[in-house]
Amino acid sequence: MSDHCDERATMIAAGDLQEFAPRGREQSRRHPSALSLQLRRLQPAPELCSSDGAAGLVGSLREVTIHDRHRESWQLRKGISDVGEEVDYDEELYVASNVVIWSKGSRSQASAVYKAFTVDSPVLQALWCDFIIPQEKVEKADGDEETVEKCICILQNSCINVHSMEGKDYIAALPFQVTSATLFEHFASHLCFPALEPLPTMFSMLHPLDEIAPLVCKSGVFGSCRVQYVADPTLRIVFLSAEPSIVMTYDTVQSLHTVWALRRVKPEEQSLVLKFPDQGGTPQHMATSSSLTAHLRSLSKGDSPGGSPFQNYSSIHSQSRSSSSPNLQSRSPTISNMAALSRSHSPALGVHSFSGVHRFNFSSSAQSPRRPSVTHSPNSIANDSFLVPETEPIVPELCIDHLWTETVPSMRSKNSQASKVFISTDLCGQKFLCFLVESQLQLRCVKFQESNDKSQLIFGSVTNIPAKDAAPVEGIDTLLVLEGSGNLVLYSGVVRVGKVFIPGLPAPSLTMSNPMPRPSTPLDSVSTPSKPLNKHLGPLEESVLLSPVPELRDSSKIHDSPYVEDCTFQQLGTFIQALRDPVHNRVTLELSNNTMVRISIPEIATSELVKRCLQGLKAILPKETAVQMLVKWYNAYNAPGGPSYHSEWNLFVTCLMNMMGYNTERLCWTRNLDFEGSLSPVIAPKKARPSETGSDEDWEYLLSSDYHRNFESHPIAKALRLDPLEVSASRDDFSQSLSLDSSTLLFSHIPAIFFVLHLIYEELKLNSLMGEGLRSLVVLLVQLARDLKLEAYMDYYYRDYPALVKTSRQTCIIDQVQTGFMLHPSFFSAEPPSIFQWLSSCLKGEGVQPYPYLPGICERSKLVVLSVALYILGDESAVLNEASHYLYKITSGQRNTSVSSLAEKLVLWMTSVGFTLRDLESLPFGVALPIRDAIYQCREQPSSDWPEAVCLLIGRQDLSKQAWEGSLQKGKSSVGTVPSSDIPSAAESEEDEDGMNDMNEEVMSLIWSEDLRVQEVRRLLQSARPVRVNVVQMPEASDHEYIEEKENRLLQLCQRTMALPVGRGMFTLFSYHPVPTEQLPIPKLNLTGRAPPRNTTVDLNSGNIDVPPNMACWASFHNGVAAGLKIAPASQIDSAWIVYNKPKIAELANEYAGFLMALGLNGHLTKLATLNIHDYLTKGHEMTSIGLLLGVSAAKLGTMDMSITRLLSIHIPALLPPTSTELDVPHNVQVAAVVGIGLVYQGTAHRHTAEVLLAEIGRPPGPEMEYCTDRESYSLASGLALGMVCLGHGSNLIGMSDLNVPEQLYQYMVGGHRRFQAGMHREKHKSPSYQIKEGDTINVDVTCPGATLALAMIYLKTNNRSIADWLKAPDTMYLLDFVKPEFLLLRTLARCLILWDDILPNSKWVNSNVPQIIRENIISLHATELPSSEDLSLETLAQAHVYIIAGACLSLGFRFAGSENLAAFQCLYKYATDFLKCLSAPTASITGLYNLETCLSVLLLALAMVMAGSGNLKVLQLCRFMHKKTGGEMNYGFHLAHHMALGLLFLGGGRYSLSTSNSSIAALLCALYPHFPVHSTDNRYHLQALRHLYVLAAEPRLLTPVDVDTNSPCYALIEVTYKGTQWYGEATEELMAPTLLPELHLLKQIRVKGPRYWELLIDLSKGTTHLQSILSKGGILYVKLRAGQLSYKEDPMGWRSLLAQTVTHRSSEARAFKPEAISAFTSDPALFSFADYFCKPTMDMGQKQEILDLFSSILYECVTQENPEMLPTYIAIDQAVRRLERREMSETFELWQMKLVLEFFSSRSHQERMSRNPTRGLFMNSEFLPVMKCTIDNTLDQWLQAGGDVSLHSYLSGQAPEESQLSMLACFLIYHSVPTPGQLAAGGLEGSRNFSELLLKLRRLHVPVRALLRLAPLLLGNPQAMVL
Repeated sequence: MSDHCDERATMIAAGDLQEFAPRGREQSRRHPSALSLQLRRLQPAPELCSSDGAAGLVGSLREVTIHDRHRESWQLRKGISDVGEEVDYDEELYVASNVVIWSKGSRSQASAVYKAFTVDSPVLQALWCDFIIPQEKVEKADGDEETVEKCICILQNSCINVHSMEGKDYIAALPFQVTSATLFEHFASHLCFPALEPLPTMFSMLHPLDEIAPLVCKSGVFGSCRVQYVADPTLRIVFLSAEPSIVMTYDTVQSLHTVWALRRVKPEEQSLVLKFPDQGGTPQHMATSSSLTAHLRSLSKGDSPGGSPFQNYSSIHSQSRSSSSPNLQSRSPTISNMAALSRSHSPALGVHSFSGVHRFNFSSSAQSPRRPSVTHSPNSIANDSFLVPETEPIVPELCIDHLWTETVPSMRSKNSQASKVFISTDLCGQKFLCFLVESQLQLRCVKFQESNDKSQLIFGSVTNIPAKDAAPVEGIDTLLVLEGSGNLVLYSGVVRVGKVFIPGLPAPSLTMSNPMPRPSTPLDSVSTPSKPLNKHLGPLEESVLLSPVPELRDSSKIHDSPYVEDCTFQQLGTFIQALRDPVHNRVTLELSNNTMVRISIPEIATSELVKRCLQGLKAILPKETAVQMLVKWYNAYNAPGGPSYHSEWNLFVTCLMNMMGYNTERLCWTRNLDFEGSLSPVIAPKKARPSETGSDEDWEYLLSSDYHRNFESHPIAKALRLDPLEVSASRDDFSQSLSLDSSTLLFSHIPAIFFVLHLIYEELKLNSLMGEGLRSLVVLLVQLARDLKLEAYMDYYYRDYPALVKTSRQTCIIDQVQTGFMLHPSFFSAEPPSIFQWLSSCLKGEGVQPYPYLPGICERSKLVVLSVALYILGDESAVLNEASHYLYKITSGQRNTSVSSLAEKLVLWMTSVGFTLRDLESLPFGVALPIRDAIYQCREQPSSDWPEAVCLLIGRQDLSKQAWEGSLQKGKSSVGTVPSSDIPSAAESEEDEDGMNDMNEEVMSLIWSEDLRVQEVRRLLQSARPVRVNVVQMPEASDHEYIEEKENRLLQLCQRTMALPVGRGMFTLFSYHPVPTEQLPIPKLNLTGRAPPRNTTVDLNSGNIDVPPNMACWASFHNGVAAGLKIAPASQIDSAWIVYNKPKIAELANEYAGFLMALGLNGHLTKLATLNIHDYLTKGHEMTSIGLLLGVSAAKLGTMDMSITRLLSIHIPALLPPTSTELDVPHNVQVAAVVGIGLVYQGTAHRHTAEVLLAEIGRPPGPEMEYCTDRESYSLASGLALGMVCLGHGSNLIGMSDLNVPEQLYQYMVGGHRRFQAGMHREKHKSPSYQIKEGDTINVDVTCPGATLALAMIYLKTNNRSIADWLKAPDTMYLLDFVKPEFLLLRTLARCLILWDDILPNSKWVNSNVPQIIRENIISLHATELPSSEDLSLETLAQAHVYIIAGACLSLGFRFAGSENLAAFQCLYKYATDFLKCLSAPTASITGLYNLETCLSVLLLALAMVMAGSGNLKVLQLCRFMHKKTGGEMNYGFHLAHHMALGLLFLGGGRYSLSTSNSSIAALLCALYPHFPVHSTDNRYHLQALRHLYVLAAEPRLLTPVDVDTNSPCYALIEVTYKGTQWYGEATEELMAPTLLPELHLLKQIRVKGPRYWELLIDLSKGTTHLQSILSKGGILYVKLRAGQLSYKEDPMGWRSLLAQTVTHRSSEARAFKPEAISAFTSDPALFSFADYFCKPTMDMGQKQEILDLFSSILYECVTQENPEMLPTYIAIDQAVRRLERREMSETFELWQMKLVLEFFSSRSHQERMSRNPTRGLFMNSEFLPVMKCTIDNTLDQWLQAGGDVSLHSYLSGQAPEESQLSMLACFLIYHSVPTPGQLAAGGLEGSRNFSELLLKLRRLHVPVRALLRLAPLLLGNPQAMVL
């Protein structure tokens, strides 16, 4: 450590000093808690500051409780933003007694309190913590799906509070008292039971709901590897880190520190530790682990109050890394079994970790399944299986592996525990683990690194640095050390950087009379016994502990200290006592006068260029050299009063050249470098000013200054025609040559440094924003190249910057001898690597050398090289493997892929390496062109599932927005409806609250734009306003009779009003997002009327007529359902809101019951707490029970959820054990529960459930009038439920063959003797009913419907002929008489559903279902007179006929539900109109009006199913016609059917349609059961609540295009491709969206079609999930208008587009394009402004007209070709060519770009692409490029003829050409790729006689022929130019 002796005078200036006080302190004073008030009285302010941590210590020393004094502590961390971008502020957690305050803020931002927590007992510690939440889904147990939950943990004596950022709160109780979080530690000093093994002392907790688990350690130190609990009471944790995951402990006995790796326990280690009996362990081991558990339990039960054998020590939780340390679970694969259990049940199990006796028993299954069978019996506490003996071990979760222990010291005091530990990185990226041993005043640093396979850490040697305190400065990879003398020193790793000078604090004087390291330590006076305690009590962030006796702070008592004579105190100044809270590059100093100051340590470099160069040097130099170099630079740069930003580069050059051995004072260009950074050289360095008066030298100085040089090459100088001033060569410059000092640090590395700087120079060329830096860098490079005598490089720089590199300036001589010392690295190449040259060779298709690349520094070069290799050379492997130190030869000969996908690959790869549009804009235009071309190719045909970043890069905002919306969590997505916050204003009267005002008008007006059908539907479905009762008073009627007549009429109308809500629910389905703070508005059901002309109110409650009791109770239930169904599934709703909606008045209970059912149907009822469900059911309100049971079941569809099963079983006597008490369950509730069982077990074919339901279809009536009323609905419900359980399983019902399900159902359908009841319910059915005499036969009237539908559902779509034949309609008159006509409808329906594939949408097929006997004898549906017949009952035949037809039509509706199939629609519509005519025909009486009405309703429903969601006008007219019929046979049930049809037609406001999946058909069968109630309280045949199950069949299928620029819905043409099926081949259809899509499984792909919008393809062959997620989020598909197009709304016929206009103007010239017109064609503001400023003619144009025309045509081309981003490229090319024409090229950079552009277009790969797709591409249809190329050629040829050939000749022969020609010469050399003179000489061209020889020889140098033509005359020694 030679640096120590050489105590240089360098100081580092620290920046922005400011007073520091924790922000929480001020806040906690203001915090309204009684405690803080009383504290304010107790404690004066200064003491508050100093008592940090110490007061707690004092308290415990005096053996009083901590509560007496105020404890204050805080910790800081770097701010973390929610989104994850970089933020620069600090976050602080401040703890004072019971309050924790979390605040954010920085120097520049005001600080703000983010959260404050107050807890019950004093806080021991608060810290940030990240818990890993494993996903609940069992199937995804791989653990990739983890999410991190950011939390704050607050540790109290007995529990931990965890508050997560999402707002979840957990409280975890601790079984023992602890004092340090994240790993708890407690010591067992003497155990009260035989110590077979000591108790564990360290515990971990992976989630707030998990139990605390002991740590195990695996140490292989003593030979054998064994796994055991950490049970050593002498170990203390001093440090934890998450990255890398390590723990550091301290052994108090051996005084050694040890480092352990922390990881998850492997299952085999778990079993080793737990020592299960089956692992061959002895019983006593079991006893051991159980004794531990028992002991913990006894503790937690409070058996050991004060005399607990556990003494609580504090473990020290290191301050330095606390920001990240808690995140121990950074790699947690799965959770332990216990965790899985405790999370899957109620939180109560997880919270009281150790309390109950009922612990989970895993003794055998702990490591087998992830979820033991225990979970299936949720009433676990009562279950017998849970009463396990108390011996049950705790499963460990984390394990520590031994990594490193420090060496045993020869002499070390007992107490050398580290008080501070942190990980620091030095400037070269080496990592050190540093720990501060305070008693030794040492900071020990251990270097560590990852092993090559990344599996473990390797630790190196220890370095000791004398230190009183230390803190890492992470922002700049250094650490700050406070030396004993009070100096603050900066170290990088273990290399000393320099002292830190703090403005405003005096440097400590070094005259101390005694080498005693700490100037003031009154603490040491404390007698030794208290020593160990000092170190272990309280979180010790301080390194100087204050005295335990408060008075000692007073200096009058200071002579108590035995050391006081040895110290001369600096009573004068303040000095630094400690360091704390390092964040990024800021750190707090604690001063001796109890104040704190926060300083920031300066950065290592600020300018981009210097940072780059430093990075490069770091990468190339050996680590030690690099650190020394950086240290020297850091000291020079950050000296007090250091340089400003501008002159940083100059300082760097001087510093670097000095280190390389140059004498910068003598070298003229470095001597004149300007350090002040001002542009004027007047304020020049003082050293250049020998005299005050001024002299000639001053003028020369000015001329040679940088400023002058910059000004000469400045365009203004040319504009002003200033002649360049020549500097007379100053005398002393050349008189002596300078030599280098070879002893300097970097001398031997000069070639390597030169090469790295050259690569950085090439890298900067790829960033057009770094032009300044390039010019600065090239000067340095030229100097080095000249001194290293590298001719090729000199020539190269001259060609790049002809103006800067004029004549040879001073050279420095490097002796040959010294050159031998230089290390020439292996990668040094004699030819200068040039990125442009490399690209050019690629484009020309010549072979290329690998391009040298510095990882991390030349990232752009790598990117450009690889992307060109991929895109131009077509080599896909280029981007697959990581290129090493050089880019390998990444160009292979063969080409194997289609070129179109190369563009896609390139774009995907570029996004994956983080390339953005900003980067593309700063690439030079020539280099960017291939990339732009690829982007252009991709933009045309993107794939719909690319990630957001790719879509942004290719400029498809529509796609990127779609991707972004897709990545949002489902809950947060904004659904395409109008946000619910737009509550109708109060101005709208209450009357308007009809429950339909939240529909998305915007989309509906697009779907149905040409009429007002939506308003009409609203009018038909509103039930909140009084109806019009229009009755004319007959002259003979009395007033009283008239009133009665009006009320009777109103009663009729009310039948209709009460049926409306079901339809309204369908219409408003899922259209509303409720506000969580307001109740859901439920429109009231209005059953009053108004009678014209005076608008008098008519009321049913006047008592004039008899009104049925409870008439409106089901109507209000439906009203509640309709209101609840408005809530969209994506809304955010919680249990509290559901309960909050509970009405206060009893009348509304029915509506609330409906509301609960609706919440179940849209999936929100799962959030309702079990407690509340229980609460509602115990009320015994029938409706609430029905709604709740159906709702919960629908929400748990097909899950077989156990808890719900139990809930339902209580209401079904058949599912209870035979001995159970008979519960009095209302009949309707039983029906609901049975259907609920069907829903919960849907499709599972669960044997027991199926058996019970099968028996229940034929449940006989019981003796005491049980089960006697409404038996039909119960039987039907059982049949439906059975059908759902076995849905679609057909004949493969596994394990049910003995139940004979189909045969039993057949018997129920056709009748016969009742079978003997098997099973456990025999007892119940012993005695028959006393009322109902059924005998032994089955009552078919009861059982037939259920059995028929059960068969239909079990064999659904199976096409099983034999079962279908059972369901055929009877073919003889005799048999027909036996079957109720209504049942024929069901049988026909069932038969057709089974023979699903036979259904055809035509009337021929419908009629084929009618038996022959009916077909022969029946009259057509609308005949006028009747035939007479004796032997046939015409009535029977007519009724059978209509019902069979209706059944067939209904099955047609199911088959084509939601398909809008035209044939099906026409067929059904024909039958519907037939039935309508039939109603008015004279023959109607035979068939019966009731039957005809029923059939008509069924047909209407079938029509609505086919046209669901489409709002078809013809069906709407039918519905409206039926709505108006209110008299006669029209009862409540028919109205219900008609309005359900209307609702289906406008399902969800046109956003939803019906699905034909099995599950949907089952739901629709329940909802549309074709027997309608006679009156509003009729549930005899079918429970009304089931009508709402249609929700389970509705699926969102509306695709709404949204213009991404205006964010409003619009029309777009989409093309839908169907997959081929057995009925039709693959077909495509064009639709105008917004439109309902067909069912997704039928589709192959969907594309948005051009010409208006950008094309977009959604491919469904890969899977429909992408499209499903779009549809479920409101169906929003973002589309983007093409440039020059208008939307369909503004321009329906497409006559106003840009292209259309130019065609109509008959001149396709661009001049016809008026810049004003551009606004119609693009929304890009940049293009507007361009048109405004550059394309509008002004008054006196003159010669500018030509430029204006050029700009207009460029703009036109960019807009029509869809690549506005090419505009800057066009203009750059134009400018470059003009500059060349004026011969003003001072640097050849732009010419290179032109060359690359031209080469790209002539490259082979581009030609191939064009041949494939000739119409589109960059620069396609323009003559722009050829013109530019021609101009360049002409300009250079003119120059050659006008005397350029002379200078070219002198260049080629190696003489210096004349000054004035230099720039043009360089342009010529670059453009024509002329080789350097050295290469020509080597090529042996001397003896060439003729052109052909030249041609052969120059082929090897890749000189193009056109260049050769121009060079030949010179090379052949014939200076006359060839005529070209």
